[in-house]
Amino acid sequence: MPDTKISTKEAIMLIISIIISHTIVTLPATLLKNSKSGVILNVIFISILALIVAYIIYLLFKKFQGEDIIDISNYLGGPFLKNIIGVIFITYFVSTGGILLRNFAEGLKVIYFPNTNILYIILSFIITICITTSFTFKSNIKVISIILPIVIISIIFLFIGNLPQFDFNQIFPLLGDGFYNTFITGLGNIVAFGGISCLYIIPPMLKNPEDFKKIALTGIGISAIYLVLCVATLLFMFSFFLYVDEILPLYTAASYIEYGSFFQRLDSLFLLAWMLEICCYLTICSQFSCIVFKKVANLKYEKPIKLIFPFLIFSFALLPKNVAISRFLGDTLYRYVVLFVVFGLGLLILILANIKKKKEEHLNEK
Repeated sequence: MPDTKISTKEAIMLIISIIISHTIVTLPATLLKNSKSGVILNVIFISILALIVAYIIYLLFKKFQGEDIIDISNYLGGPFLKNIIGVIFITYFVSTGGILLRNFAEGLKVIYFPNTNILYIILSFIITICITTSFTFKSNIKVISIILPIVIISIIFLFIGNLPQFDFNQIFPLLGDGFYNTFITGLGNIVAFGGISCLYIIPPMLKNPEDFKKIALTGIGISAIYLVLCVATLLFMFSFFLYVDEILPLYTAASYIEYGSFFQRLDSLFLLAWMLEICCYLTICSQFSCIVFKKVANLKYEKPIKLIFPFLIFSFALLPKNVAISRFLGDTLYRYVVLFVVFGLGLLILILANIKKKKEEHLNEK
């Protein structure tokens, strides 16, 4: 029987991959608009909070080793609650994947395919997802483990390659619009770490469940460093990003890098790596949805339903009628969805389940 469990390293890369995908599209520019010159302090602040949340999730899962949020919901409220939570998480993965795909496709259309119908650009990604989801999740994780380091290196190279273009004075004033905006209203920027949602699903998949804390903290920690590099690159290069919407701001930064005539137009290579990363992210969304649905519906096999979720992602990607609506969904609605599902509902279920478990243990002691 083939090994279907994922290693500690692969699980860490899974978390990083989800977080990184959103930074490729509009997230860094959104953080800049929210926090202005205080964005670096804000990202460090929300990174610390995200690490705390990840550690809390680890503590809450200790009494439910080898179970995910669906199993715990079943323990807490029976099949009724299990089905509700399952549907919410499926909707979360499918909708966020679809909106991210639409925004990325809009960027590709502007840059390379201005005369191409957005439908065909989106469909090309969906066909890719249909192919990748036909393989095992373990196989997909191995592909992610190859592509993700390339994407991380591209951002490091983006930061170093643009150093001559940097204006470090743009970090002032350090607190941007003030302490309140950076540390209080800026709390909402924690949605940048929506990849924490992965922690609710992966416990049963882990080859080494005892490494769950290491997986959670390392994944968030590396993602935090990556996010700081992204926002720092945009902050030091483009003050106009505070006021002007850009669909793929990191691509604009990449277009400034030149190393002689041979290494001109490196932005095209970066975009290729980012396209592969988006495909990886969409595959994760589809696979997670499939895993959750299989548990909710009590199915023995998941192969017959694997193609359903890529087409649901396709449907969500086509919902916005124009770029403005897709940007609104990606910037504003996404924020509230992540806050509700990842930092609200998921934690609430774990807390209530732990309270129930503690009461049962107390009764058994009597």
